[in-house]
Order: sequence, then structure tokens, then C-alpha cells
Amino acid sequence: MSKICQITGKKAMVGNNVSHSKRRTKRTFEVNLFTKKFYWVEHDTWVSLKVSANGLRTINKVGLDAAIKKASEKGYLYA
Repeated sequence: MSKICQITGKKAMVGNNVSHSKRRTKRTFEVNLFTKKFYWVEHDTWVSLKVSANGLRTINKVGLDAAIKKASEKGYLYA
């Protein structure tokens, strides 16, 4: 599986390391991902998701059901 948040769709970005002499080399900015299990009350099951820190905040704010519904509409959620 790739390093993509299943709730927000965040993935790694590419940028530059800049040294003191301003020499630039490529680097990646990784996502702050966690593999976390959530209890989905509406379906009475446990769901394992790969979620970023921002995705955790989204789930806490709007609820798991609404967050999963919105992510599946946008195509971020995969099996």
C-alpha cells in the first residue's frame, strides 16, 4: 500500500533540501500516517484505516460515518 491518507487523500510531496551554500538536492516530504482501528457504530464493525494526523482530527470533528462517506465520494478510500 502506498503512503496516502484514506480520509484526506494527502500524499508525499517533492521538494528541495537547501544547503548553506544554496545547493539544492531533491527530497520528499512524507505524510504523518498512522494505521488505526475505528469502531464503526452504524455497521457494528471495526474498520482499519491508514489515516494522517489531519485525518484523525477530521474524524474527531465530523464523526467516522461522515468522514468515510465524504472520502468515498472523493475517491480517497480504497479496499
